[in-house]
Amino acid sequence: MTETVDEERKRALEREGASGVGTAWRKWLVRATVLAGLALAGWLLYRTLGRYSFDELVQSVTSFPLGRLASAGLFAAASYVCLTGFDALAVRYVGKRLAYPRVALASFVSLSLGHSIGFAGLSSGAIRYRFYSRWGLSIGDVSKVILFSGMTVGVGLATLGGVSILLRPALAAELIGIPQSLVLALGLGSLAATALYLIAATFVKGRLRIRKWTLEMPDPRLALAQVAVGSLNFALVAGCLHQALSAVTEIPYLTAVTAFILANMGVLVTHVPGGLGIIEAVIVYLLPQVNVIGALLVFRFVYFLAPLVIGSIVFAVTELVWRSKASKDVSAER
Repeated sequence: MTETVDEERKRALEREGASGVGTAWRKWLVRATVLAGLALAGWLLYRTLGRYSFDELVQSVTSFPLGRLASAGLFAAASYVCLTGFDALAVRYVGKRLAYPRVALASFVSLSLGHSIGFAGLSSGAIRYRFYSRWGLSIGDVSKVILFSGMTVGVGLATLGGVSILLRPALAAELIGIPQSLVLALGLGSLAATALYLIAATFVKGRLRIRKWTLEMPDPRLALAQVAVGSLNFALVAGCLHQALSAVTEIPYLTAVTAFILANMGVLVTHVPGGLGIIEAVIVYLLPQVNVIGALLVFRFVYFLAPLVIGSIVFAVTELVWRSKASKDVSAER
């Protein structure tokens, strides 16, 4: 009996030791991820801005109409507020309750950096885990948050893309380089995909299995909210681009939406950070006779670079606050 108790104690100590080692490794991995994310954010700023001289950047921004600059900024800010809705819905999807300020903080920091880093699901996912794990969400919960947010992006892109393509099929055919009949089929297919998603959310309770893939369906209200919030976000970002381009040329809003949506389809395939080069190529092709460099620089500054700087600062400050609090807790325990 004594030997059995001793053996159980020995195994318990071994498990505690292994758990301690695993926890230490996870802490170092998280710290390395944080430092790498901040370093990469700084490098992205240098790489993006380094393509232009300081005089070009200053002239492009200072000569830009203040009214258009303010309008572009408002659309960008509204988009990032809308993006917090992605996370708010996702947290509800996993059955957790978090105060909105916490969700908004995690969303803004992760997406302001993730948009520019590229591979947003992975890059923003690591930062999301850094925040949400402190507030009681497991790795599985955070994975579901990332998946749900990605689904919101997908249904939003499909919905707004389908509508814009059907409203401007000739423009879409010109930009993609395929016959207009195929463009119309693409638009209808996009809207049909959204409709099927809503139907599945209504009638499939629990998990949906498609061959080897398993998806836990949200309830119909959450699915409908995904479509609305996802579409609204893309409409707001397109509004930011439209305001920037309107400073140098007259361009209908729907044209800007169609161009931006089609460019983002390419971005999702390539995972280029911030769509760098892809959005520019589409706009230059659309407006070959117009010097759009200033407008595109302002768009990138307002929607990508400014949030990247702010998000990096907020991330760093948050880390310092958490470290300080952790040190005080350790001191108090002693």
